[in-house]
Amino acid sequence: MAASPRDRFITVYGRMPVLEALRDPALSIEKIVIAENASGRSLDEIRDLAKRYRVPVEFSTPSRVKFLAGNGKHDQGVIADIVAPRMGRLEEFLEWRGSRPTKLFVLDGVTNPSNVGMILRSATAAGLDGVVLPRAGTPHVGPLVIKASAGVAFAAPILNADTSRQAADLLRAAGYTLYGLSADAPASLFDARFADSAAFVLGGETDGLTVPTDEDVAIPMWGGVESLNVAAAATVVAFEIARREIGSTGA
Repeated sequence: MAASPRDRFITVYGRMPVLEALRDPALSIEKIVIAENASGRSLDEIRDLAKRYRVPVEFSTPSRVKFLAGNGKHDQGVIADIVAPRMGRLEEFLEWRGSRPTKLFVLDGVTNPSNVGMILRSATAAGLDGVVLPRAGTPHVGPLVIKASAGVAFAAPILNADTSRQAADLLRAAGYTLYGLSADAPASLFDARFADSAAFVLGGETDGLTVPTDEDVAIPMWGGVESLNVAAAATVVAFEIARREIGSTGA
């Protein structure tokens, strides 16, 4: 599948989120789209700031703005496309990455935007090479995901795929080993040996893993706790990988 604008930009909608984006010097805004029937003081401020920072502004029909926002209730007549420098298609990333050692997360039916945002934050903080977000079954990176990531989503290494199964097929074809988390797995996360090119599949809040994995590992639990929230589990995995990377470099 060819790359689309959604593989290059994160779209935010709503007047305050767009104003906040304009005021943030760390963000690069590709363009702003305003509904032709929208008006108000905040929109005047958006236009003034866009002019000051030389951000292109387009005017379009209210229906197109709603379509671009992907949310028909809360766009408030304005959206902004923000450049996400580390976001792209999974297949393009794999071609670019080649045979270099790589560690990725694959989200498999993780539907809660807060969990997605927290996973992006943890993965970025731990230095993982990418987080695969399938378009089917995973929320798009919108305001709730951005808020949960504390803004890190804009700089996170997001890799887009159509489905989790397509992602698994692409990764296996590229020589990756797929690991799952299972409380019943005999191997502990902290003792298992991982392939140089490894993808850790994080199952959804309701159905768990739906794609087959090559090996499963368990996070040891005490105190009668049976499992962790998927975002908490992702944090444990991410920093275990980071710990091993630091150890291997002697840092």
